[in-house]
Amino acid sequence: MTEEPPGTAGSGALWERDTQVAAVERAIDALRVDNSSPGSLLLFTGEAGLGKTALMAETRRLAERRKCVVWSVRGGETLKSVPFNVVRQLLQPALLSLMPEEAREYLGDWYDIAGPALGITEPGERLADPQGVCDGLVAAVRRLAKRDWPLVLLIDDAHWADQESLRWLAAFAERLDDLSVLVVVAHRPDEATGARADLLAAIARSAGPVATLDALSPAGAAGLTRGTLGAHADDPFCREVWAVTGGNPYETVELLAKVQDTGLAPVEASCGGLRELNNAARGGGLVARLEELGLEATRFAWAAAILGTGISVNLVARLATLSHHEAYRCANLLCTARILIEPQLMAGQIPVNDLEFVHPLIATAVYDSIPDATRTAMHGIAAQVVTESGRGAAAASHHLLHVYPDDDEELVEQLREAAREHQAVGAPDAARRCLERALLEPPRAESHPHVLFELGCATHLTAPATTIGHLQTALAMPGLEGDRRVDAIVRLSQALLHNDQLEEAVRTVEAEATRHQPGPARMRL
Repeated sequence: MTEEPPGTAGSGALWERDTQVAAVERAIDALRVDNSSPGSLLLFTGEAGLGKTALMAETRRLAERRKCVVWSVRGGETLKSVPFNVVRQLLQPALLSLMPEEAREYLGDWYDIAGPALGITEPGERLADPQGVCDGLVAAVRRLAKRDWPLVLLIDDAHWADQESLRWLAAFAERLDDLSVLVVVAHRPDEATGARADLLAAIARSAGPVATLDALSPAGAAGLTRGTLGAHADDPFCREVWAVTGGNPYETVELLAKVQDTGLAPVEASCGGLRELNNAARGGGLVARLEELGLEATRFAWAAAILGTGISVNLVARLATLSHHEAYRCANLLCTARILIEPQLMAGQIPVNDLEFVHPLIATAVYDSIPDATRTAMHGIAAQVVTESGRGAAAASHHLLHVYPDDDEELVEQLREAAREHQAVGAPDAARRCLERALLEPPRAESHPHVLFELGCATHLTAPATTIGHLQTALAMPGLEGDRRVDAIVRLSQALLHNDQLEEAVRTVEAEATRHQPGPARMRL
């Protein structure tokens, strides 16, 4: 059976994407010349629904047809705060194929540095240096890439990637000249802010010409309409499809699917019903369609949106308080309704593997539709489910960040534990978010100065002025004594030096030294 070329009805979201597909084909062919070919990075940008995900799927198909190894990952809107989430998922195929001894052999001296960030070994007791971890990850991926040549890395929705993974990707992209690997990245412009936006800009500088996807032209929308519904679709109907969707490929494909489902004739007389059908496929219309599937299916979709990734039927069943039988029924309903999908699931099959949302726009709409109180409660339950599964406080922390403050000391301790785990793998920004959230609870008087001290440690390398404020407040409170107080003074003096406050740094250490009798603490000061 011959494969359909891009732009046919079988690949509707790729309509008018021939230029981008050709660039992918050239990059794959260049990669496969030999294992000494220089690597390259392709970057696709475009607003939601313009076909980035479809283009990534086509890249996978083309690469696999040419016998390349493909590792892929998609960033998640609700998972931006999970450090190393994207790089861990990206490397999962390689990591799962290695025995512990093989992983240590491949990673060599970088095993103890990068291994904790990748989740393949326990972190040490000392705080990890973020730059050292980033360098270790670059070295680790380079070694794995050489083993699995020709290798293609696909990173979709990079605007939702965690900051730690983007830092790795920016560093990795700078070193592709002597590594035969193809990296393809897709993201929405202007979606990321702050450090993540800066890192995406750095990644763009390492890419070839950035391909910006545009909406379909009227002719393209007409071609897609006739390719889907038949050549008998008349000009006014095709023009209205384009007008209603604004040429957005995703919305056009979904609208045409609904036209097929409802049996609407593709003629001018039917144009009046297109806008209503299009509204049913997005935003409030999607939520209404979800509610029509029943309360259980809605709860299942909500739980899937809360999890964001690793959407197994069994885990969703626990979070949505559904029986396994009911959960599988709901999963099948949602797959049939084109809300969820199991990769390579055949029509009529019951899902057995991890699910994902058909499109990020659907995931966002479902998540936003959850009532605030329900969403918060479900995040709390999700944190408990994740913790009970043995994945640790760090894995549960992004759910805890969404829980309302309620003077809960147990939650403070969970967040402090998560922060320690984040620090131990080289993710101080993730630790900072946990500790800032712990302060909102708020912590009890006896733990408050310790939370501030730990927060000062988390910001020590990146924000000296912030560190100074946290540590000075902690030291002014009762409860910070012994070695921890000395540690706080030492870190405070270092932060003052970094902030060009030399005299205050000296006074701070001298004043503390006078509080101690001769001994190790005074000697250290």
